[in-house]
Amino acid sequence: MTSSSSPTDPAGSAGSSADAAAPTPEDTIGLMGLVFGSVFSAALRTVAVHRVADHLAQGPLPVDELGRRAEVHADSLRRVLRLLASRGVFREREPGVFELTPSAQALREGPGSLRDGVLFGTGEAMTRSFGALEDAVRTGKPGFELAYGAPFFDHLASHPEAQESFDKGMSALSGPLNDMIATAYPFPDSGTVVDVAGGQGGLLRAVLRQHPGLSGVLFDQEQTVAGHLLDVKELAGRWRVESGDFFRAVPEGGDLYVLKNILHDWSDEHSLRILASVRAVIPPSGRLLVVDTVMPEGNDPDLSKVVDLIMLSVASGRERTEDEFNSLFQQVGFTLTRIIETGAFPALIEAVPV
Repeated sequence: MTSSSSPTDPAGSAGSSADAAAPTPEDTIGLMGLVFGSVFSAALRTVAVHRVADHLAQGPLPVDELGRRAEVHADSLRRVLRLLASRGVFREREPGVFELTPSAQALREGPGSLRDGVLFGTGEAMTRSFGALEDAVRTGKPGFELAYGAPFFDHLASHPEAQESFDKGMSALSGPLNDMIATAYPFPDSGTVVDVAGGQGGLLRAVLRQHPGLSGVLFDQEQTVAGHLLDVKELAGRWRVESGDFFRAVPEGGDLYVLKNILHDWSDEHSLRILASVRAVIPPSGRLLVVDTVMPEGNDPDLSKVVDLIMLSVASGRERTEDEFNSLFQQVGFTLTRIIETGAFPALIEAVPV
């Protein structure tokens, strides 16, 4: 069908009147907020680097005293905190006096802290990757690879300090979800859980704590599992650690295999190789649990759409819809049995061998 020009449509546009509407001031403000959105992550990094949340742990402080304790320029710090307070991170209790909010509490050192995640997510590797997004879209290659000349995980393997930053960052960002996952999924009363590419074992530790009849295997690269978190008295005798390459093989003997935040790091081709490694050893009665986002259709905001562009910028992976997960599973001999929504960022995607 073609369209023709008319007095009410001088350009001959086939779009609706809403498409042709002039932007409102609110539209313009919203767009400018996106243009300068990186200033928020820069502000967040600044307070994390200078441990501002830790200095406020005992209660509100005037910014002059806060600046003295943090050894920074007080007026500059106030301007940074004022911006973050507009997003609920810190609160200006009265002019020039700041205090923690629940969001700011997460920047403190200690269990459940997101500080390492903030430092990794706002660090040079990420900012350079995001800066190459326009080239990633042009070429189809990840921004990180274009910026650094090597794939992300290859770079980590040859740069121990980058690997350490990544491991700490991922542990911090995903750590608060571990207890939720251990509770939300109906883990069996007995058997062996194999956490494939399980990092330092935060999820496996939470699962074993909540389900005392289970034993576990933590599997990841040697340099990663070297810093594991499983050596605690209450879990004695119920776990072991193995290292290796999940593209080649994963440990045998599991009843439940877990892939938490793994498949979204990789292309379909690489994800199929990981899944094939699991399929080769999982027993007929076994289960696969994938912890990842399930991308919704439509235009509504969703954090998975943000993470999807992070994957485009950094690695070869992507966030996937339910149909896309089902397609991957079927190609290697799994069938998707259910998706458990958690009310948090990831979903619990269960599959069984066929």
